[in-house]
Amino acid sequence: MSIFLTETDRVIVQGMTGSEGRKHTRRMLAAGTRVVAGVNPHKAGIRVAFDIEPIGPGAGRVSAGTVEVPVYGTVAQARRATGATVSVLFVPPAHTREAVVEAIDAGIGLIVVITEGVPVADTTWFCAYAASKGARIIGPNCPGIISPERSNVGITPPDITGAGPVGLVSKSGTLTYQLMHDLRDLGFTTCIGIGGDPVVGTTHIDALAAFEADPDTRLVVMIGEIGGDAEERAAEYIKTSMTKPVVAYVAGFTAPEGRTMGHAGAIVSGSSGTAQAKKAALEAVGVRVGRTPTETAQIAREVLAATGAQA
Repeated sequence: MSIFLTETDRVIVQGMTGSEGRKHTRRMLAAGTRVVAGVNPHKAGIRVAFDIEPIGPGAGRVSAGTVEVPVYGTVAQARRATGATVSVLFVPPAHTREAVVEAIDAGIGLIVVITEGVPVADTTWFCAYAASKGARIIGPNCPGIISPERSNVGITPPDITGAGPVGLVSKSGTLTYQLMHDLRDLGFTTCIGIGGDPVVGTTHIDALAAFEADPDTRLVVMIGEIGGDAEERAAEYIKTSMTKPVVAYVAGFTAPEGRTMGHAGAIVSGSSGTAQAKKAALEAVGVRVGRTPTETAQIAREVLAATGAQA
């Protein structure tokens, strides 16, 4: 199984006609994702042609050739015409709140916000609005979500790994890709890049709960980073609610105090939010924490092997 995203989901792309939207729509289609429509109020009625060469382990459902995707003026029109269940956004930061609200109001259940630089006030508002309407936001400022061999929504390369027993939740896009690569021999149920902004729609805890409920996920790898207290809160959740093993990596052990490190949420003040403090909190509840991504992958193999031996 997978969490949040399956091969049956029908995906629309808000901003599909822009350069980034076109590039990643082509990759999603080539990976077997069911992209059924684009949305652009200024280009409604056109069809965008994509030349597809299948890529990745999910490409068995894809034939090489040209795929035409229709463009609608609104998300509501696209959903009525196609039965879409998921939307992915490639829109400028200034228009992201409006685009997310449009998707929520149209009844889209999963909304993946790739956009970087969304004002925190806007994110706070639309995440609260989504929660009130029963919609799930992933992001913003994230690579999206991939259930290997099933579907890929966002910008994650689809050819890193296949399906397997590991679940992955990460603040960092680059580290998502690296751990997927390092554990490609095992494979993944779902990999989620939740984004590194101070406010995100899906948290570590949300993903941990979903992986705990997924019968095919046997081990969870959690990637955090300096700043905030998300990892400490995840540690408390793991202590009280997780029966499956969790392995973690926290980026930023050498980060200087008081300096923002890439992500808007990655800033350390005093002892709060340091990698060492997060490592200590996780280890206190039985989570093994790697000092590097490579070490984390090795620990994951050891833990999974031990779990299999016990089974």
